[in-house]
Amino acid sequence: MIQATPLALVLTNDSGAVIYSNYAARRLFQQGHPLEGHSFNALLEAGATALREAIAGGEDTLFTMRVGEEPEIFHLSLRHFVLNARTHHLYLLKQLTRELNAQEVLIWKRVIRVIAHELNNSLAPISSLAHSGRQLLASPDSAMLERVFATIEERAAHLKVFIEGYARFAKLPAPRPARVEWPAFIGRLGATSGFTLAAPLPAAPGWFDQGQLEQALINLVKNAHESGSAPQAIELEVNAVDGGTEIVVLDRGSGMSGEVLEQALLPFYSTKADGTGLGLTLSRVIVEAHGGRLLLAPRPGGGTAVSVWLPARANGEF
Repeated sequence: MIQATPLALVLTNDSGAVIYSNYAARRLFQQGHPLEGHSFNALLEAGATALREAIAGGEDTLFTMRVGEEPEIFHLSLRHFVLNARTHHLYLLKQLTRELNAQEVLIWKRVIRVIAHELNNSLAPISSLAHSGRQLLASPDSAMLERVFATIEERAAHLKVFIEGYARFAKLPAPRPARVEWPAFIGRLGATSGFTLAAPLPAAPGWFDQGQLEQALINLVKNAHESGSAPQAIELEVNAVDGGTEIVVLDRGSGMSGEVLEQALLPFYSTKADGTGLGLTLSRVIVEAHGGRLLLAPRPGGGTAVSVWLPARANGEF
Protein backbone atom coordinates (compact mmCIF):
# COMPACT_ATOMS: atom_id res chain seq x y z
CA MET A 1 0.00 0.00 0.00
CA ILE A 2 2.85 2.39 0.83
CA GLN A 3 4.49 1.65 -2.52
CA ALA A 4 1.22 2.18 -4.39
CA THR A 5 0.23 5.48 -2.73
CA PRO A 6 0.82 8.73 -4.71
CA LEU A 7 2.12 10.24 -1.45
CA ALA A 8 5.93 10.51 -1.71
CA LEU A 9 7.54 9.12 1.46
CA VAL A 10 11.20 9.38 2.48
CA LEU A 11 12.65 8.12 5.79
CA THR A 12 16.19 9.14 6.82
CA ASN A 13 18.39 8.31 9.79
CA ASP A 14 20.09 10.83 12.08
CA SER A 15 22.98 11.27 9.62
CA GLY A 16 20.60 12.17 6.79
CA ALA A 17 20.97 8.95 4.77
CA VAL A 18 17.81 7.62 3.13
CA ILE A 19 16.86 4.26 4.67
CA TYR A 20 13.44 3.92 3.03
CA SER A 21 11.52 5.48 0.16
CA ASN A 22 8.47 4.50 -1.85
CA TYR A 23 8.02 4.55 -5.61
CA ALA A 24 6.43 8.03 -5.66
CA ALA A 25 9.49 9.46 -3.87
CA ARG A 26 11.93 7.67 -6.18
CA ARG A 27 10.06 9.02 -9.20
CA LEU A 28 10.05 12.54 -7.76
CA PHE A 29 13.74 12.66 -6.77
CA GLN A 30 15.58 10.09 -8.91
CA GLN A 31 13.43 9.41 -11.99
CA GLY A 32 12.40 6.07 -10.49
CA HIS A 33 15.84 4.95 -9.26
CA PRO A 34 16.31 3.81 -5.62
CA LEU A 35 17.09 6.46 -3.00
CA GLU A 36 18.25 4.15 -0.22
CA GLY A 37 21.83 4.88 0.86
CA HIS A 38 21.89 8.33 -0.71
CA SER A 39 22.29 11.52 1.30
CA PHE A 40 18.91 13.23 1.34
CA ASN A 41 20.60 16.63 1.55
CA ALA A 42 22.53 15.84 -1.64
CA LEU A 43 19.29 14.89 -3.39
CA LEU A 44 17.74 18.16 -2.26
CA GLU A 45 20.73 20.16 -3.54
CA ALA A 46 20.17 18.64 -6.96
CA GLY A 47 16.42 19.32 -6.79
CA ALA A 48 14.15 22.33 -6.69
CA THR A 49 15.03 25.36 -4.59
CA ALA A 50 11.41 25.62 -3.38
CA LEU A 51 11.56 22.13 -1.86
CA ARG A 52 14.87 22.84 -0.10
CA GLU A 53 13.45 26.05 1.35
CA ALA A 54 10.24 24.30 2.46
CA ILE A 55 12.19 21.59 4.29
CA ALA A 56 14.58 24.15 5.79
CA GLY A 57 11.55 25.89 7.31
CA GLY A 58 11.15 22.92 9.64
CA GLU A 59 7.36 22.76 9.63
CA ASP A 60 4.41 21.55 7.58
CA THR A 61 3.78 23.86 4.64
CA LEU A 62 2.51 24.30 1.08
CA PHE A 63 4.96 25.14 -1.70
CA THR A 64 5.13 25.15 -5.50
CA MET A 65 7.85 23.58 -7.65
CA ARG A 66 8.17 22.57 -11.27
CA VAL A 67 7.71 18.91 -12.17
CA GLY A 68 8.61 18.51 -15.83
CA GLU A 69 7.29 21.62 -17.54
CA GLU A 70 4.42 22.37 -15.18
CA PRO A 71 4.35 24.10 -11.76
CA GLU A 72 2.85 21.75 -9.17
CA ILE A 73 1.58 22.49 -5.66
CA PHE A 74 2.72 20.18 -2.85
CA HIS A 75 2.00 19.80 0.84
CA LEU A 76 5.05 18.91 2.93
CA SER A 77 4.72 17.10 6.27
CA LEU A 78 7.76 16.69 8.53
CA ARG A 79 7.92 14.27 11.45
CA HIS A 80 10.81 13.31 13.75
CA PHE A 81 10.93 10.29 16.06
CA VAL A 82 13.35 8.03 17.91
CA LEU A 83 13.70 4.40 16.81
CA ASN A 84 16.26 2.06 18.38
CA ALA A 85 17.72 5.02 20.27
CA ARG A 86 18.41 6.90 17.01
CA THR A 87 16.60 9.93 15.65
CA HIS A 88 14.80 9.42 12.33
CA HIS A 89 13.17 11.95 10.03
CA LEU A 90 10.05 11.28 7.95
CA TYR A 91 9.23 13.45 4.92
CA LEU A 92 5.80 13.20 3.27
CA LEU A 93 5.03 15.05 0.04
CA LYS A 94 1.49 15.16 -1.32
CA GLN A 95 0.73 16.67 -4.72
CA LEU A 96 -2.30 18.94 -4.35
CA THR A 97 -2.55 20.69 -7.72
CA ARG A 98 -5.62 18.78 -8.94
CA GLU A 99 -7.40 19.01 -5.61
CA LEU A 100 -6.75 22.74 -5.30
CA ASN A 101 -7.75 23.37 -8.92
CA ALA A 102 -11.01 21.50 -8.35
CA GLN A 103 -11.63 23.50 -5.17
CA GLU A 104 -10.87 26.74 -7.04
CA VAL A 105 -13.44 25.84 -9.72
CA LEU A 106 -16.06 25.17 -7.02
CA ILE A 107 -15.31 28.53 -5.40
CA TRP A 108 -15.59 30.37 -8.72
CA LYS A 109 -18.92 28.65 -9.41
CA ARG A 110 -20.12 29.78 -5.99
CA VAL A 111 -18.92 33.33 -6.69
CA ILE A 112 -20.80 33.42 -9.98
CA ARG A 113 -23.98 32.10 -8.34
CA VAL A 114 -23.81 34.70 -5.55
CA ILE A 115 -23.13 37.59 -7.93
CA ALA A 116 -25.84 36.44 -10.36
CA HIS A 117 -28.31 36.13 -7.47
CA GLU A 118 -27.53 39.61 -6.14
CA LEU A 119 -27.63 41.26 -9.56
CA ASN A 120 -30.93 39.59 -10.42
CA ASN A 121 -32.45 40.59 -7.06
CA SER A 122 -31.71 44.25 -7.80
CA LEU A 123 -31.87 44.54 -11.58
CA ALA A 124 -35.20 42.71 -11.96
CA PRO A 125 -37.16 45.14 -9.71
CA ILE A 126 -35.27 48.13 -11.15
CA SER A 127 -36.29 47.07 -14.66
CA SER A 128 -39.90 46.56 -13.57
CA LEU A 129 -40.01 49.91 -11.77
CA ALA A 130 -38.51 51.71 -14.78
CA HIS A 131 -41.34 50.28 -16.90
CA SER A 132 -43.90 51.41 -14.32
CA GLY A 133 -42.34 54.87 -14.20
CA ARG A 134 -42.61 55.18 -17.98
CA GLN A 135 -46.32 54.31 -17.78
CA LEU A 136 -46.85 56.87 -15.01
CA LEU A 137 -45.61 59.61 -17.35
CA ALA A 138 -48.94 59.39 -19.19
CA SER A 139 -50.85 60.33 -16.01
CA PRO A 140 -48.32 61.56 -13.44
CA ASP A 141 -48.86 60.50 -9.84
CA SER A 142 -46.25 62.23 -7.70
CA ALA A 143 -46.68 59.90 -4.71
CA MET A 144 -46.36 56.79 -6.89
CA LEU A 145 -43.35 58.23 -8.73
CA GLU A 146 -41.70 59.01 -5.40
CA ARG A 147 -42.11 55.36 -4.31
CA VAL A 148 -40.75 54.15 -7.66
CA PHE A 149 -37.65 56.36 -7.43
CA ALA A 150 -37.12 55.55 -3.74
CA THR A 151 -37.17 51.80 -4.46
CA ILE A 152 -34.78 52.18 -7.42
CA GLU A 153 -32.47 54.23 -5.21
CA GLU A 154 -32.63 51.60 -2.43
CA ARG A 155 -31.77 48.72 -4.78
CA ALA A 156 -28.95 50.71 -6.37
CA ALA A 157 -27.56 51.47 -2.90
CA HIS A 158 -27.75 47.76 -2.03
CA LEU A 159 -25.76 46.87 -5.15
CA LYS A 160 -23.18 49.54 -4.28
CA VAL A 161 -22.68 48.05 -0.79
CA PHE A 162 -22.50 44.54 -2.24
CA ILE A 163 -19.82 45.50 -4.80
CA GLU A 164 -17.84 47.51 -2.22
CA GLY A 165 -17.79 44.42 0.01
CA TYR A 166 -16.17 42.35 -2.72
CA ALA A 167 -13.73 45.16 -3.53
CA ARG A 168 -12.73 45.48 0.13
CA PHE A 169 -12.12 41.73 0.32
CA ALA A 170 -9.99 41.75 -2.87
CA LYS A 171 -7.93 44.82 -1.91
CA LEU A 172 -7.21 43.98 1.74
CA PRO A 173 -3.64 45.25 2.39
CA ALA A 174 -1.05 43.51 4.55
CA PRO A 175 -1.59 44.32 8.26
CA ARG A 176 0.56 46.95 9.92
CA PRO A 177 0.73 45.81 13.56
CA ALA A 178 1.30 48.31 16.36
CA ARG A 179 0.94 48.46 20.13
CA VAL A 180 -2.75 48.75 21.08
CA GLU A 181 -4.16 49.30 24.58
CA TRP A 182 -7.11 46.97 25.15
CA PRO A 183 -9.44 49.32 27.12
CA ALA A 184 -9.48 52.01 24.42
CA PHE A 185 -9.78 49.45 21.60
CA ILE A 186 -12.63 47.48 23.20
CA GLY A 187 -14.37 50.70 24.24
CA ARG A 188 -14.41 51.94 20.64
CA LEU A 189 -15.58 48.52 19.40
CA GLY A 190 -18.39 48.49 21.97
CA ALA A 191 -19.60 51.88 20.75
CA THR A 192 -20.36 50.40 17.31
CA SER A 193 -21.20 46.79 18.23
CA GLY A 194 -23.34 45.80 21.20
CA PHE A 195 -21.91 43.15 23.54
CA THR A 196 -21.18 42.47 27.21
CA LEU A 197 -17.56 42.25 28.31
CA ALA A 198 -17.44 38.92 30.13
CA ALA A 199 -14.03 39.16 31.81
CA PRO A 200 -11.42 41.78 32.80
CA LEU A 201 -9.14 42.86 29.96
CA PRO A 202 -5.44 41.84 29.94
CA ALA A 203 -3.05 44.37 31.43
CA ALA A 204 -0.50 43.86 28.64
CA PRO A 205 -1.27 45.69 25.37
CA GLY A 206 -2.05 43.89 22.13
CA TRP A 207 0.04 43.94 18.96
CA PHE A 208 -2.04 44.09 15.77
CA ASP A 209 -3.41 46.27 12.99
CA GLN A 210 -6.09 48.18 14.86
CA GLY A 211 -8.32 49.00 11.90
CA GLN A 212 -8.25 45.50 10.41
CA LEU A 213 -8.91 43.66 13.67
CA GLU A 214 -11.73 46.05 14.49
CA GLN A 215 -13.34 45.21 11.14
CA ALA A 216 -12.93 41.47 11.81
CA LEU A 217 -14.54 41.73 15.25
CA ILE A 218 -17.38 43.95 13.98
CA ASN A 219 -18.21 41.15 11.51
CA LEU A 220 -18.18 38.53 14.27
CA VAL A 221 -20.37 40.55 16.64
CA LYS A 222 -22.75 41.37 13.77
CA ASN A 223 -23.09 37.64 13.05
CA ALA A 224 -23.83 37.05 16.74
CA HIS A 225 -26.68 39.59 16.60
CA GLU A 226 -28.04 37.96 13.43
CA SER A 227 -27.93 34.47 15.00
CA GLY A 228 -31.22 34.98 16.87
CA SER A 229 -29.44 35.55 20.18
CA ALA A 230 -30.85 37.94 22.76
CA PRO A 231 -28.62 41.06 22.66
CA GLN A 232 -27.79 40.78 26.37
CA ALA A 233 -26.51 37.21 25.83
CA ILE A 234 -23.80 38.32 23.36
CA GLU A 235 -20.49 38.39 25.20
CA LEU A 236 -16.88 39.15 24.37
CA GLU A 237 -13.78 37.96 26.25
CA VAL A 238 -10.11 38.88 25.83
CA ASN A 239 -7.63 36.56 27.54
CA ALA A 240 -3.84 36.20 27.50
CA VAL A 241 -3.25 32.53 26.55
CA ASP A 242 -0.91 30.17 24.71
CA GLY A 243 1.83 32.65 23.78
CA GLY A 244 -0.63 35.27 22.55
CA THR A 245 -4.12 36.64 23.04
CA GLU A 246 -7.49 34.94 22.57
CA ILE A 247 -10.60 36.98 21.78
CA VAL A 248 -13.88 35.06 22.03
CA VAL A 249 -17.30 36.21 20.77
CA LEU A 250 -20.16 34.23 22.36
CA ASP A 251 -23.87 34.17 21.54
CA ARG A 252 -27.00 32.25 22.47
CA GLY A 253 -28.43 32.01 18.98
CA SER A 254 -29.67 29.00 17.07
CA GLY A 255 -26.13 27.65 16.73
CA MET A 256 -24.55 25.92 13.74
CA SER A 257 -24.93 22.35 12.57
CA GLY A 258 -21.83 20.24 11.99
CA GLU A 259 -22.10 20.78 8.23
CA VAL A 260 -22.38 24.56 8.62
CA LEU A 261 -19.42 24.64 11.05
CA GLU A 262 -17.31 22.82 8.45
CA GLN A 263 -18.18 25.23 5.63
CA ALA A 264 -18.83 28.55 7.39
CA LEU A 265 -15.27 29.83 6.86
CA LEU A 266 -15.22 29.00 3.14
CA PRO A 267 -15.43 32.02 0.81
CA PHE A 268 -18.97 32.92 -0.33
CA TYR A 269 -20.68 30.32 1.89
CA SER A 270 -23.77 31.73 3.61
CA THR A 271 -26.97 30.37 5.16
CA LYS A 272 -28.64 33.79 4.96
CA ALA A 273 -31.00 34.53 2.10
CA ASP A 274 -29.29 37.87 1.47
CA GLY A 275 -25.80 36.92 2.66
CA THR A 276 -22.67 37.32 0.55
CA GLY A 277 -20.59 34.82 2.52
CA LEU A 278 -17.76 37.36 2.92
CA GLY A 279 -18.04 38.41 6.57
CA LEU A 280 -16.51 35.35 8.23
CA THR A 281 -14.08 34.84 5.36
CA LEU A 282 -12.82 38.43 5.63
CA SER A 283 -12.41 38.01 9.40
CA ARG A 284 -10.48 34.77 8.91
CA VAL A 285 -8.20 36.35 6.26
CA ILE A 286 -7.43 39.29 8.57
CA VAL A 287 -6.66 37.02 11.53
CA GLU A 288 -4.47 34.65 9.50
CA ALA A 289 -2.59 37.61 7.98
CA HIS A 290 -1.63 38.45 11.58
CA GLY A 291 -0.29 34.90 12.02
CA GLY A 292 -3.32 33.91 14.08
CA ARG A 293 -6.24 31.54 13.70
CA LEU A 294 -10.04 31.76 13.83
CA LEU A 295 -12.14 28.83 15.09
CA LEU A 296 -15.88 28.17 15.32
CA ALA A 297 -17.40 25.84 17.90
CA PRO A 298 -20.80 25.13 19.51
CA ARG A 299 -21.23 27.00 22.79
CA PRO A 300 -22.13 24.78 25.75
CA GLY A 301 -25.77 25.41 26.58
CA GLY A 302 -26.59 26.62 23.06
CA GLY A 303 -25.26 29.15 20.59
CA THR A 304 -21.86 29.61 18.99
CA ALA A 305 -18.37 30.50 20.24
CA VAL A 306 -15.99 32.17 17.76
CA SER A 307 -12.41 32.37 19.02
CA VAL A 308 -9.63 34.47 17.54
CA TRP A 309 -6.05 33.73 18.62
CA LEU A 310 -3.35 36.28 17.86
CA PRO A 311 0.35 35.67 18.50
CA ALA A 312 2.22 37.86 20.95
CA ARG A 313 4.56 40.51 19.60
CA ALA A 314 7.74 38.77 18.48
CA ASN A 315 11.11 39.78 19.93
CA GLY A 316 12.79 42.42 17.84
CA GLU A 317 9.54 43.85 16.35
CA PHE A 318 9.15 47.61 16.64
